Amino acid sequence: MRDFRTLAVWQKAHALTLGVYVANRAFPGEERFGLTSQLRRAALSIPTNIAEGCGRQAEGDSRRFLEIAAGSASETEYLLLLAGDLDYLQPQPTADLLAQTQEVKRMLSAFTARLRTP
Repeated sequence: MRDFRTLAVWQKAHALTLGVYVANRAFPGEERFGLTSQLRRAALSIPTNIAEGCGRQAEGDSRRFLEIAAGSASETEYLLLLAGDLDYLQPQPTADLLAQTQEVKRMLSAFTARLRTP
């Protein structure tokens, strides 16, 4: 069992989630139960699944939760692109959050690969 708080990938995913929560405060009110909620849930799922995977004893279980986190990162990436295209986010915050998302995806990929290697 690992302490997820010590993992750089969890720290980056947590920072991304905080950034998403701050950024989408400016979304239109009609998106409260739409894009705002979906983007927050997708971003929140990344560090949550990393934490849950760290609590698993079997490496296969840990890997599965990291794969789910990677899927949520891809979902977050798309939703950020959509929010930018809808002009709900300004170009620079969109670019910053997308860069953070891509970094988390790379880190998750490397971490998952490391668990596969004996």
